[in-house]
Formats: sequence, structure tokens, C-alpha cells
Amino acid sequence: MNGATTYEAEPLPVRDRPEDPAQAAEAAFASLSTRRTVRDFSSRDVPEAAIRAAVAAAGRAPSGANQQPWHFVAIRDAGTKAAIRAAAEEEERAFYDGQAGQAWLDALAPIGTDADKPHLTDAPWLIVIFAQRWGEDGQGGRVKHYYVPESVGIACGFLIATLHQAGLDCLTHTPAPMGFLREICGRPEAEKPVMILAVGYAAEDARVPAHAGKKKPLDEILTIR
Repeated sequence: MNGATTYEAEPLPVRDRPEDPAQAAEAAFASLSTRRTVRDFSSRDVPEAAIRAAVAAAGRAPSGANQQPWHFVAIRDAGTKAAIRAAAEEEERAFYDGQAGQAWLDALAPIGTDADKPHLTDAPWLIVIFAQRWGEDGQGGRVKHYYVPESVGIACGFLIATLHQAGLDCLTHTPAPMGFLREICGRPEAEKPVMILAVGYAAEDARVPAHAGKKKPLDEILTIR
């Protein structure tokens, strides 16, 4: 959102609040603990309404100065997905053939990834997330956006959590460089591609890396003072 506005307050939206917040948080943890990155997708259809609702939820994320510096391109067209896969795999081959460096490849080894990315055509939907580096003032001038990486990262978290709650599976994919996504998706220069989310239902015989389920214990990620 662009343009100068003055401060105006409104009442906090009404929402249901659980009587026991700890119990509710534990239920959310239990649900999200079953989330896994999926690389094997079935051909089962995902309705457009589900994608629209998930992106709408992502759009409710907080952002610097409420500028909402993001754009989501949801793709189900087979030709477009094939073009993205071809371009992504070209970048990935360079990555795995030496661009990454051995330390990075060693870190990825337990995940079992390689340059082949069939999920980009197997998944019924791809959602490409773009960060808007600047906005426009309506007269051809640029409007600076603030806290863009942080804001887009939060929105991506909202999106992934919503897809999980909807019973869907997804995979985050960040080929480098990603400039080809701007061209394929027809997005403007101001927008920087951040991530591809492959979205759908896991195949019945889907397997996930055991290593990915090994998360740090709470006492390593939380300090209470």
C-alpha cells in the first residue's frame, strides 16, 4: 500500500480466544509437528479456492509500515510449470556440478536432493512468491519499502502453515539465481523472486528424509529470562 495517510484507530477485531492458551498452543504444535517437506506429489486435484484462501491468509501477515511488499503467482498451467522446471533444473545442475562447494553439498546430503526437480511438474500447483523491492506512487516515481525480507518471510510462514492446516503438502524450492521466474511469470523489475512452493497432496508412496524430522529441542531454541 502506498501514499501518505494519517493515523486512524479502530477497535480490535473480535475473535474466539481459547480458555487455555497453553493447551491451544500445544495443539498447534502437535499439528505442525506432522508437517514435512514433500517431494513426491500425487495427481490429485487441489481446488483453486483452497489456493486463493491460503494466499489470502498469507496476505494477512504483518509487514513493515503495512506496505505488504509481496506478490504471489499461483500456477497450474502445465506448460508454465514445465518452463519453470526446465529453467530451475539448468540452474540446479550448475549448483550440484561445483557451484555450491563441497561443504554445502555435504550439508544437503542427508536431505537426498539432486538436480532433478520433478515436483515442479508433478505438483498440481506452484506458488511463486515475489518480494516487492519498491512500490510506485502513481506518477511513475518509486516508493521505498521497508523491512521487505522480514515481511515476505513472515507471509511465507503464514502461507505454509495455512496449507498444512488445509491438509495439503508443499515443498519450498529456491533455485539460484531465480531471475528466470520474473520473466516466466511476467512480473515487473521491482519484484524479486524469493521462493517457489510446490503445492498438492503427497503421493501415497511418498517418502521423506528422516534427517528433516530431527529438530532442535526447545531448550536449544528458547531462552526465558
